[in-house]
Order: sequence, then C-alpha cells, then structure tokens
Amino acid sequence: MTLLDHVLRVPADGPEDGGRAVVDALHALVRAEAGAEAQAAGVEAADLEQAVWLRLLERRTGSDGPADPARWVRSAVRAEVRAARRRARRERSYTGGESPGDWAGCPERLILGAAERRALRTAVGRLPGRCPRLLEAMLAPHDPTYREIAGELGMSQGSLGPMRSRCLGCLRRMLAAEVVAPELRGKER
Repeated sequence: MTLLDHVLRVPADGPEDGGRAVVDALHALVRAEAGAEAQAAGVEAADLEQAVWLRLLERRTGSDGPADPARWVRSAVRAEVRAARRRARRERSYTGGESPGDWAGCPERLILGAAERRALRTAVGRLPGRCPRLLEAMLAPHDPTYREIAGELGMSQGSLGPMRSRCLGCLRRMLAAEVVAPELRGKER
C-alpha cells in the first residue's frame, strides 16, 4: 500500500471518493511545486513530493483538509525545502583518520593481525622452489615495483606475473589443507 492509498482513505463519516478528489486535484500541483523547488534545495523531487503527501496525510487525520489547497501545497513544499536545507547545514561528513568501525588500535586486533602475519610468513617459507623469495620480495614493507623485484631476483619482469600466480595458487592450496574441517556438532552420519 502506497502513501497515496493512505491519503485516499477518508474518515468513517466522510464520503468514499472524497480522498480521491483531493489527490486528483492536488497531484499535478504537488508534482510541479516539488520539481521546481527540489534542485535548489539539493533533494530529490520524488522525496520532496512524498514529504508533502505525508504532511497532507497528517493534516487529514484531524480535519477535512486545507481550506485553500493550492496555497497549502506551496507552503508545505517550501516548508519541506527549508527543513531539507537546515538538515544539510547541520550534517557534517566524517573526516576522522579511521573509519568508525575500524579497530586498528584495538589490542585484540593487533594480536590477531600479528598472528596472521606470522602464519602467512611461515607458510610462505614452506613453499617450493623460488616462491618463498618471490613472495617475500612482494610482501616487503617498502612496497617494491615489479622492476625492482625482477632485478633483486635476477629474472625477467614479464615472468613475475605468471610465477606469482603459480606461487599464490600453491600457497592457497597449502593453507586450505591446513584449515580444520568444521565439526559435525553432534550430528552423526
């Protein structure tokens, strides 16, 4: 059920089509006024239109409706625009160093991160061939370029990508084999 369906509902003592007449009479005016004012206020025209219909619904619960509907629509649209501008002035974007949900400084997060890095370095050390040296070079804290890594390992820059891909696939398979399978939790097969 849409908001317009609620606006169309009339009190029990009113005629059944009274709400439809109000909506039909005001629909074009509400849409035009909202469309004209929305861009200047920085809001969507549909949102502004919806807010005006909501105001009308709130008003109709206590009385039959506005005496001068066109004047009421214009004032309601302008009141919603003023409210939108006030909200925009009060709202401030978050400019902190970390996101609100970031737990970077949390001791538990630091310990877990250190444990994950140790496990990764240990697994990289167990890789076959030249993979440990390649991945250690790529995990270096100074973030070297492919050219620097190729010079350090004495290999061509074009072969770094395919070799990195093979090494990461091997590392992925090795770590997947180490992950413990979940328990059946009381279920037997």
